Amino acid sequence: MPPDDETLSNPGPESHAPAARPRPFLLAVMEMEQPLARPCLYGLDALDEVLLGRGATRVWSRRSHEGRRQLVLQLPDRWMSREHARLVRAGEQWMLEDVNSKNGLRVNGETRGRGWLADGDLIELGHTLLLFRLTASTGPTFSLDTSGGEPQEPVPGFATMNPGLTQELAKLARVARTPVPVVVEGETGTGKELLARAYHALSERPGEFVAVNCGALPDTLVQSELFGYRKGAFSGANEDRPGLVRSSDRGTLFLDEIGELPLPAQASLLRVLQESEVLPVGGTRPLAVDLRVVAATNRDLGRMVREGSFRSDLLARLSGLRLWIPPLRERREDVGLLVSELLRRLVPPGARGPSFTPAAARALFRHEWPRNVRELEHALALAVALSPERIGLEHLPAELQAEPPPRAPETAPPETPPDTRERDELLALLREHQGNVSRIAQALGTSRAQVHRLFKRHGLEPESFRS
Repeated sequence: MPPDDETLSNPGPESHAPAARPRPFLLAVMEMEQPLARPCLYGLDALDEVLLGRGATRVWSRRSHEGRRQLVLQLPDRWMSREHARLVRAGEQWMLEDVNSKNGLRVNGETRGRGWLADGDLIELGHTLLLFRLTASTGPTFSLDTSGGEPQEPVPGFATMNPGLTQELAKLARVARTPVPVVVEGETGTGKELLARAYHALSERPGEFVAVNCGALPDTLVQSELFGYRKGAFSGANEDRPGLVRSSDRGTLFLDEIGELPLPAQASLLRVLQESEVLPVGGTRPLAVDLRVVAATNRDLGRMVREGSFRSDLLARLSGLRLWIPPLRERREDVGLLVSELLRRLVPPGARGPSFTPAAARALFRHEWPRNVRELEHALALAVALSPERIGLEHLPAELQAEPPPRAPETAPPETPPDTRERDELLALLREHQGNVSRIAQALGTSRAQVHRLFKRHGLEPESFRS
């Protein structure tokens, strides 16, 4: 502990901290012949090379070979060769290349022999899909290191392989047993109610989980539905009703589409949250309520406040923790995981489940999913109903069958200058072949003289790479 007369230094604003270095990950997102198999994630931080090939089961190992740190990943795919492809690090970039496989490889649906990988590239080896991701995530909740990690589930029933979402869910788990209110934001169909139910389970509160769709409440009945009423309060009020708020006493009240709540009801809800008591319509005495609220919306509440259609004081009262669920198009790493989870609900217990043709599997990952998880669930339900054993492109909804617009081939990430790419590739080959010029020339499909010219141009000396 510092002496009392010592002045502590101010570390300065957090904005001056260096940006997190993107971390590379490789995800085995889908096995077409057994899509019930859960995806796995492999961190590439401490590696120089990844070797991919066929094995009897999915198995990985880490080793050092001739000074290179390698991950060997074997996948149970009969359409893969025993030595099919490899990823090689070159500085901060990764190159994928075919190693004389029988069936070749594809990247984003296009046949590829060799090329640089960009964030989000979908790799197809045989009947297996892998995804290459770069993320700036550095938090302790996402610290896998070539561990073959399965999907993380900090909140029960809501697994994900998305680093950012994993960190947000970990925050939710930490506040679940506290009075902190929660606002879940995201597009329709992203799973906001599922997340709210998981939050309620984590809270261990003894009361009920009560879900309210604020957009479905008739304007004339909002107050009575939410806050209850006394017998005789209005025509048709033949008995006392507790209302949805009191029904969630000692439990969790889930207010879905909170942005649709009329302003008068917003004022009443604010009083309930401030005073922890509710006044039924027609009542004269408030009733105490032990309330925990999770609100959800697909609208921009901040903008609504500025426009005057949502109360700023209510938003402030609700916003203890604000959590954003990314749309499915922004977390393709979760598509295979969701396919696995949803198929388990659609097929009989113990069944192997249907397989997918390559065209059908590709379609699942290239589709934008504007209606998110809900749309994926409906697409799989249709496909399983039409073809319980093998799902082809023709069994998917029409919008998934349309060919995507042609994608311009990328030889490298666009922000990398060509000279830098060439030098990085040469460095990778020098490390791989330990400075053997003949082998490097063979790998590049050129002459030894041309290789020496390239080395001279980039100031590289092969002798320094020889053992």
